Amino acid sequence: MIGKRSLWASALLVLVAAAMVLSACGQPEVQIVKETVVVEVEKEGEVIEKEVEKVVEKEVEKVVEKEVIVEKEVARSLTGAWVDAIVAVEEPSADAAVARLESGDIDIYAYTVSNPEVLAKVEASSGLEYAQSFGSYNELTFNTAGPVFEGTGKLNPLAVARVREAMNWLIDREYMVNEFLGGLGTPRWLPFNGASNDYAMMADVARRLELEYAYDKELAAEVIGEEMVALGAELVDGKWQYEGEPVDINVLIRTEDERREIGDYVSSQLEDIGFTVTRSYGTSAELSPLWASGDPNEGLWNVYTGGWVTTVVPRDLGDNFSFFYTDMGLPWPLFQNYENDPEFYDLADKLLNRTFNTLEERRELTERALELSMKESQRIWLWDQASIAPYRTDVQVAADLYGSISGSWLWAFTVQRVGQVGGTVTIAMPSILTEPWNALAGSNWIYDMMMVRSTGEMGYMPDPYTGLYHAQRAERGEVTVLEGLPVVKTLDWVDLDFAEEIVVPDDAWADWDPVEQRFITAGEKYTETKTVLRKSVVYYPEDLYETVKWHDGSNFSIADVLMGMIVTFDRGQEGSPYYDAGAAAAYDSFMSAFRGVKIVSTDPLVIETYSDLWNVDAELNVNFWWPYFDQGQGSWHALTLGLMAEEAGEAAFSSAKADEMEVEWLSYIAGPTIDILKGQLDAALADTFIPYAPTMADYLSAEEAQARYQNLTDWYNELGHFWIGTGPLYLERAYPVEKTVSLKRYADFPDLSEKWTGFAEPMLADLFVDGPDRVAIGSEAVYDVFVDFEGEPYPAKDIGSVRYMVFDATGGLVTVGDATPVDDGLWEVVLGADITSQLAAGSNRLEVVAVSNLVAVPSSDALLFVTE
Repeated sequence: MIGKRSLWASALLVLVAAAMVLSACGQPEVQIVKETVVVEVEKEGEVIEKEVEKVVEKEVEKVVEKEVIVEKEVARSLTGAWVDAIVAVEEPSADAAVARLESGDIDIYAYTVSNPEVLAKVEASSGLEYAQSFGSYNELTFNTAGPVFEGTGKLNPLAVARVREAMNWLIDREYMVNEFLGGLGTPRWLPFNGASNDYAMMADVARRLELEYAYDKELAAEVIGEEMVALGAELVDGKWQYEGEPVDINVLIRTEDERREIGDYVSSQLEDIGFTVTRSYGTSAELSPLWASGDPNEGLWNVYTGGWVTTVVPRDLGDNFSFFYTDMGLPWPLFQNYENDPEFYDLADKLLNRTFNTLEERRELTERALELSMKESQRIWLWDQASIAPYRTDVQVAADLYGSISGSWLWAFTVQRVGQVGGTVTIAMPSILTEPWNALAGSNWIYDMMMVRSTGEMGYMPDPYTGLYHAQRAERGEVTVLEGLPVVKTLDWVDLDFAEEIVVPDDAWADWDPVEQRFITAGEKYTETKTVLRKSVVYYPEDLYETVKWHDGSNFSIADVLMGMIVTFDRGQEGSPYYDAGAAAAYDSFMSAFRGVKIVSTDPLVIETYSDLWNVDAELNVNFWWPYFDQGQGSWHALTLGLMAEEAGEAAFSSAKADEMEVEWLSYIAGPTIDILKGQLDAALADTFIPYAPTMADYLSAEEAQARYQNLTDWYNELGHFWIGTGPLYLERAYPVEKTVSLKRYADFPDLSEKWTGFAEPMLADLFVDGPDRVAIGSEAVYDVFVDFEGEPYPAKDIGSVRYMVFDATGGLVTVGDATPVDDGLWEVVLGADITSQLAAGSNRLEVVAVSNLVAVPSSDALLFVTE
């Protein structure tokens, strides 16, 4: 849902955006106008005059009192960003941000705000509006090291899975949502966002688990007490002690938003059941070195008030288990320290790699994974926020239904001042330059990633309303899957077909030898013919290498793609000089499904991929191999400098490896590693160094290597950093002390500015259930389900499903079923006598969830009825 005005301007703005406004002193004023002109046209051999409308630039001479009309080409040829510059500044307070927005000091507050008082201020302001999103959520992250910390010798009860599980009963989520969010959110227990298709699919399982883990403070105290005694602790005068000392729980409490209230509430609950609590308050930048990059075994914290943003509407949340609960998630020390029940780890891996053949099998795996995730509870979920991101009405920008503005992949392509081309837009966020930037394992903070995304691009672009992939840099794709797999296609850029057998060709690359630095072919690796579940082919434009340029002026080349392939294999293998233990789990998981890749043609670029990993959506089955990594885009020559620094023992891409080596965490934008990277650049330039030479030398000439290093040298000499991408904006300068980032329009970006301005307002359905509030046991009851959008019936063809659940007076799930379509905007739920006869006298609840094909955010409503 968008705020008081649609994100998209009228068609007139496309015309207004047709030319850059001249602003130099002494130049005439320029306007973009429509003019009616007379032109000569030939019709059936006869020349006639015809009046036509034409968009022209009008230069108005100030000195001479006359107008000089200069006709020019309709300026739809404007490419790249609409604005000249973006300035990002730090503003931790949402209240202060609203005041700065109203005064014009800032233009966008790129943060998901769930404070009802802030919402009221924004809605009351004629100069402000907002984008609404559903992808922001909060949790408690637990330090699972121990049970006795190596660094302090203190007891850590949260190392015990059963204690973490019991924390679910200790927390009253309903209370927190009402008290801290003013109702602008929903309680959450599970790793699935409530506003997701996966939650809707698993609604019956979800509701069962939510009831099982509902607030029960006495049960929490009982279970935790049992485990504390087993650990050797004693309850002395109402306080837990271990070896004569109080058991202290250090809670890291973020201060920028509702997490201050979360932290205080959780601390009080822990104190109530006998723990001594230290409340450590701080901002994201202050606390990150403890929980995100610090060694959990040092014992400097126990609980962190976490917050996450899913920046793309999720089509499949099955990978949340591996990401949030296992070492397959992030290469951070905390995640690498996770230990799991083997059954749960196997389930997480299967759901990550789609190791199932039917949707029913996936459902069975998901149900068990949900149950075990509650048992493990490396983190516990608190709520999903219904958040807003406020901005001025004279600014427009695309927002994602999950990622809001800060998480939108489209924001840099669409942000502009209404009715203007050029100019500067100022964006504020609660934290700026939170952690180092590097493409392989740099900062994962949303505040950093918003800026990072604007400087790069992927081969595809996620739809901000459905999560489906649109082709961005690729021209088209083909997907072939094994017959019987439930794969469907929606968009025209990809073709889908099915085959009885898909064979991996012998000359496809199936693995990598990190010692010899060469690819291992399928013919070498497999002793017999290898078949797979899925093949994809991606076709890139014929002019790819001419039109796409890195910010330092280097033309994109096949070497950038090849480098991306190599580091995907290399860094997770121990034989590599660049081995990172934090990358090993992700590599192992990747290899469990990957079977081969083949560069069919280098120019034009065509790549085939063979895998046993597949998605239900054909659009998500295309492997692009575009050099965009976990934390940003990376050219081969910029990545080479970091690899050289790692091999020399001077710095490391990941925080975990940096700690292990006792060196700096690589930052390509500022700080002490800039000098390290400059030293490596000088060496690479002097030696014409080619990384992974046994393979790369076949695709990378010495001339290109020399030119690339020289371009990057010139870039550094001008801007003082090494961060380059191919996106619509480039990083001019990062100011860590001032907490400011300056981005500028990249003039050589090839795509038209209007490419991504065609999205209309998302069709979020409004749902209303109506029917009898009293039902005789054993009789039939019929309920109407109205599904609308802005007061109009929602087309039935655009609704994927309408499901209902009936819960009895005890909260038990009685039945699940599908509503029947009657007409556009009207569905029907029939509770037959066989269902109502299962209900006892008392109050029951009918819940209905509708899933749209146009917007991947379900809508729901509920109705209470009494049986007698």
